[in-house]
Amino acid sequence: MDKMPKDHEMSGMDMSMDHHNMDDQMDMPMGDHGMMHMGNLRRKFWISLVLTLPIIVMTPMMGLKLPFQVTFWGSDWLVAIIGTILFIYGGSPFFSGAKAELKERKPAMMSLIAMGISVAYIYSIYAVIANDLFHVRPMVTNFFWELATLIVIMLLGHRIEMNAVMNAGSAVDSLAKLLPDVAHKVVDGQLQDVKVADLVEGDQVSVRAGEQIPADGVLIKGSTSVNEAMVTGESKQVTKQADDSVIGGAINGDGTFEMRVTGTGASGYLAQVANLVTNAQQSKSQQENMADRVAGTLFYAALSVAIVAFVTWLVVGNLPLALSVAVTVLVIACPHALGLAIPLVVARSTSIAARNGLLIRNRDALERVKTLKFALMDKTGTLTEGDFKVNAVGSYDDQRSEDQVLALLAGLESGSSHPLAVGILRAAKAQNVTPATINDVTQITGAGLSGTWQGQSIQLVSAAYLTKQQITFDQQQFDSLASAGNSVSYLTINGQLAGYVAQGDELKPAAQELIATLKQQNITPVMLTGDNQQTAAKVAAQLGIEELHAQLLPEDKEKYVREYQQRGAVMMIGDGVNDAPSLARAEVGIAIGSGTDVAIDSADVVLVRSDPHDVVEFLELARKTTGKMTQNLWWGAGYNILAIPLAAGILAPLGFMLDPMVGAILMSLSTVIVAINAMTLNIKQPMENQA
Repeated sequence: MDKMPKDHEMSGMDMSMDHHNMDDQMDMPMGDHGMMHMGNLRRKFWISLVLTLPIIVMTPMMGLKLPFQVTFWGSDWLVAIIGTILFIYGGSPFFSGAKAELKERKPAMMSLIAMGISVAYIYSIYAVIANDLFHVRPMVTNFFWELATLIVIMLLGHRIEMNAVMNAGSAVDSLAKLLPDVAHKVVDGQLQDVKVADLVEGDQVSVRAGEQIPADGVLIKGSTSVNEAMVTGESKQVTKQADDSVIGGAINGDGTFEMRVTGTGASGYLAQVANLVTNAQQSKSQQENMADRVAGTLFYAALSVAIVAFVTWLVVGNLPLALSVAVTVLVIACPHALGLAIPLVVARSTSIAARNGLLIRNRDALERVKTLKFALMDKTGTLTEGDFKVNAVGSYDDQRSEDQVLALLAGLESGSSHPLAVGILRAAKAQNVTPATINDVTQITGAGLSGTWQGQSIQLVSAAYLTKQQITFDQQQFDSLASAGNSVSYLTINGQLAGYVAQGDELKPAAQELIATLKQQNITPVMLTGDNQQTAAKVAAQLGIEELHAQLLPEDKEKYVREYQQRGAVMMIGDGVNDAPSLARAEVGIAIGSGTDVAIDSADVVLVRSDPHDVVEFLELARKTTGKMTQNLWWGAGYNILAIPLAAGILAPLGFMLDPMVGAILMSLSTVIVAINAMTLNIKQPMENQA
């Protein structure tokens, strides 16, 4: 990946920060469904735990005195005082969240939690006063044991969630740790060691053999090979020469070079990768919205059931019993497991993806995979290496040799970085052909290049362009070259054919696996390419792609995306600016090996490596993530659906009443199951080892 989004498009994370100061990062808000103003969650959890311990020691659990419990004169009031402090301090994050939800008239997770602990606290204070002052012993002594453990369990659960979220941040954070502390800055021709954090764009830096590159930059002197495995996941050594870009954090090989710094701090590659992951975590998925809707439904359901149960038991029983049942319903309705169901899974999924150079910019993309019907993909650079080799050069003028044609081609392409241009320039260099001087070189959109040579108009264009301009060419020769898998371009001078060049590309090793995987998942692969029909057909036949559309302009690709969307959800896989409109239009846009800002901005998923195998890994990760989300939603919501009516006494005629103690234990167990289930999300080990 050559570039990442520009500074002003990112949130500006300073990668020079102390990456070990994780506690401070716990102050960040958790999002719409989480604790809105939670303060330092870690400190709050530990203080709440300390306050909980004496409550556990001095308070019976639902009337059952445990062996380690101690009671004495005034212990009930001491517990009430500690419980009040815990209720206000430990419960404050839930009240803040509930206030925000109710203000928007959308009660959800925090509203349910706040309602549950509020009712438990109010009942417990009532129980203490009734027992000690009025000598009226309630059916349940108090709920302080349950109140304390509920608050601590919920804070612990959110602490676990924050840890899981920070895992994804830590995965990127670990990349930032690759940056060395000191850089060798070139000042007036002398090397001066400075802190990496003090580097600014434009500084000249020397990097010695074996050192880590201190910042993003461009080589200006020397050459080397660079190991970018810990940054991009690409294990092979990458040769770097003058004008080549390097990424901060990569490991220099045997050579020593000087570079000009192009990105530091917020503008560096690693900082922007971190921001991509952060943005992905903060975006809200459809199922997370569904979880909030479920919680909102439970809020009204629990409140309604509690009111009905209170009235019913008040009629058939007495006030203490009615209060006990109503409180039990509201305590059990607390949806902590449901609140963690989606965030934990997504945090784990994002963590796995970030460690492997797979950046999920839009979390909805994970869930949309299950609905995909078509996978539209570019050919060059996506399915093929994009490393073209000149297989044939020909002249249509007896007075002009093949080397002269190659010189003209190289002159036109000398300022281009297109794969076809690279192939021509490489061939010219190999044959010691000096590129001709071409002036006023401009691009012909979707067709080729034009320029001026010795006062004559010169063009390098496709066969489709010749046909459109009604310029006759040898169709039989073209078919022969194209059928062999070549991309064929034509040289014209003053509108007359002057020569041609045929270049061949190679399939990427994992392209076959990608197509096979798509078919196994009932996703129809479709090739969209600007190349000629014959070459596209050759590649499609090799890969087993039955649907293809060739000789397309960028707007044509976007049009096909819209057409296929009429038949089902579409995934678009592309590698650059030409694919940006299609990437933005598709339900799932994957930028593979993208080298431009616009490709990243348009895609839902960005793959650091230009490897089709990563698309396979993304599909696997997406399906497993969605599966875990569904499982956790069932664990979270299913518990409430069963426990609320039982707590209300629906089976009382059969002699069964759900004890609040049992309900609290089951709720805690449900939370633990959700957390463990989320943490078991994983994909094939080989991908884990690549990072």
